[in-house]
Amino acid sequence: MSPRALVCLSGGVDSTVAALLLKQQGYDVSAITFWFWSFHNAPDYAGATKCCALDTAALAARELGLPHQEIDASEEFHTKVLVDYVTRYRQGETPNPCGRCNRYLRFGYALKYARENGFELVATGHHVRKIVYPDGTFGLARGADANKDQTYFLYGLQQEDLQRLAFPIGELSKEDVFSLARNANLSAAELPESQDLCFAVAGETSFLFPPEAFESGPILNQDGEPLGTHRGLPHYTIGQRRGLAIAAEQPLFVIDIDPRRNALIVGPDTALTRSELTAQEASYLSGKSPQDGAHILVKIRYRSPAVAASFHRLSDTRFRIVFDDPQRAITPGQLAVLYDGDRLLGGGTIEHASETIS
Repeated sequence: MSPRALVCLSGGVDSTVAALLLKQQGYDVSAITFWFWSFHNAPDYAGATKCCALDTAALAARELGLPHQEIDASEEFHTKVLVDYVTRYRQGETPNPCGRCNRYLRFGYALKYARENGFELVATGHHVRKIVYPDGTFGLARGADANKDQTYFLYGLQQEDLQRLAFPIGELSKEDVFSLARNANLSAAELPESQDLCFAVAGETSFLFPPEAFESGPILNQDGEPLGTHRGLPHYTIGQRRGLAIAAEQPLFVIDIDPRRNALIVGPDTALTRSELTAQEASYLSGKSPQDGAHILVKIRYRSPAVAASFHRLSDTRFRIVFDDPQRAITPGQLAVLYDGDRLLGGGTIEHASETIS
C-alpha cells in the first residue's frame, strides 16, 4: 500500500509541481486548499486572490487526478492574521502577515488535518530544503534557487512539524519547476507568479482598517518641528520616501512612527541606520536558541541579504541582535530571521531598533 501524502495546493506552479513529483514517486496523493476570504465584511475577491485561489487549485487537482478538499479557515485567518496586521500597523509597526500565516495557521492546520485523516506526509511548494541530521533531528536550508528561497517565512516551524513535512521542489530552480509543469501539460505553467499580499485588492489593504486609523496628523523633523501633514499612519513604513508631500533641501525619509502622538518622524537617509535590534515571539527550529554571543547571519526583510551579526538571548521569547555593520531601515513588525550559513536557525518579530552605546 502506497504511503499517503497530503499536498497544500494553492493552484500555483510550485505546489502543483510538488504534487506531481510526489505522484511520480509513488505516493497516494491528496490535495487540500484553505479558503481564507469569506470572513465577515470581506470584499468580493471573486476567486482573484494571489494565493490559495479555489478555482486554480481545483483545476490543478483535476489535471493531476487528485482528491481535493477545500477547508474554510476564513474566521481563523481573520483572527490570527488580519486582526494582527491591522493592530500592528495602528501601533506604528509594519507587520509581515505571510510569516505569521505560516507560523500560526497554514502549517498547523494542514498537519492537524493530516493526523486526523491518516496521512504520513504533508508537502508544500516552498523553495526550501529539508535536512535530516545524523541524530534524527531535522532542519531547513535555503532552497537551491537563491532568488526564490522561502526559508524566511518558515522560521516558526518546530521539530514535530518538520518530522512530517516535505518540500519536493526545494532542490529545483524556478525554471526547472516551470519546465516540469509545461512537460506535464499543467495549466499552472501559464499562471503568473504571485507578488502581492494575498488579501490585497489592487495592492490596497485599507478596507481592513476602521476609518479612524487614517486620521491625519503632523509630519515632524528630528527636532520636533512640523513639516507637513500625513494621511494616516498605516500608509507609511520606516524608510519610505515617496508620498510624504513635503518640500525640503534634501531627500527625507520616514525614520520613526509615533502612534501616541499620531506623528510621522522624518529625517535624512543617514538617520535610518541602526546597529542593533531586539525581537520578540522568538522561535527556533532545534527547540533551542543559538549560543549567547554566537556569530550568525540575520535577514531583516525577505528581499534583503543575510548579514553578519552576534546573537544575544534575552529570554525564552526575546533576543537581541548586534550587527557587524549598521543596517538601514530596520522596521518594527518585520521578521528578524537567523541563519548559520544556509541553515535556518529561527527568528522573531522585530520590536525595536537602536544604536549600540559604546
